Amino acid sequence: MTFDQFTEALPGGISLTHLLVYNTEGPDGLRGGSPHLHFACSEAYFVIAGEGAVQTLCQSGFRELSLKPGCVVWFTPGVIHRLINHDGNLEIYVVMENAGLPEHGDSLLTFPTEYLKDERIYLDVASLSPTGAVYASSEEAARRRRDLAVEGFLALRQAFETDGEAALREFYKRAVRLMKPKAPEWRQLWELGPASTIHRTERYLDALAGGSPDYLSVGTVFEMPVDAERETRKLGFCGTLRPYFPEGVE
Repeated sequence: MTFDQFTEALPGGISLTHLLVYNTEGPDGLRGGSPHLHFACSEAYFVIAGEGAVQTLCQSGFRELSLKPGCVVWFTPGVIHRLINHDGNLEIYVVMENAGLPEHGDSLLTFPTEYLKDERIYLDVASLSPTGAVYASSEEAARRRRDLAVEGFLALRQAFETDGEAALREFYKRAVRLMKPKAPEWRQLWELGPASTIHRTERYLDALAGGSPDYLSVGTVFEMPVDAERETRKLGFCGTLRPYFPEGVE
């Protein structure tokens, strides 16, 4: 997928996804999604239904934040996060920075160390395409990768309690080594998509400062039609997804 396939990006070059969090148990008996992190994108949760929590691990330690309707939680790159579905009904709108990057692999599941040795091993167990698309091929594959990510996350939490930030730094080193080859592709996607929206605003402000109304005459309304009754949802890291792609249909 390239940005020239989009009719129009969502405001700010973000991506928006409707998420129904998995309601199956992981290895520790908690129901929910796959722990993972992002390299270049901040992420926000807008909770619209159900009750749950998001567990996070970063240099300041482990936290668990409650989630209920109306809650808004966000975090920056590097924060490992895991969604927990307490009542089986956790429903969230997920907003990601830099549309295109998350969909092209700006993420890493917290698998045990042996699965982070090279890209082939990682992509195979993650049930990902070579592009890094986040969608699993089957429910079994989604559950298998979730369980492995939980196992790695629990081990990383234990290592952090024992060794502190050093344990997390070692994980980050492995993560960056694995994903470094993706950087040129992600940069191109960012320049063509999200960064271009910033430059567009610059052009609008230049026109406004110059007293020209011409740019206002090309304003257009867009929508993303949704058929919730007949849609086919995708199997993501944390639950079933309705991605709003392409963003914008006249």
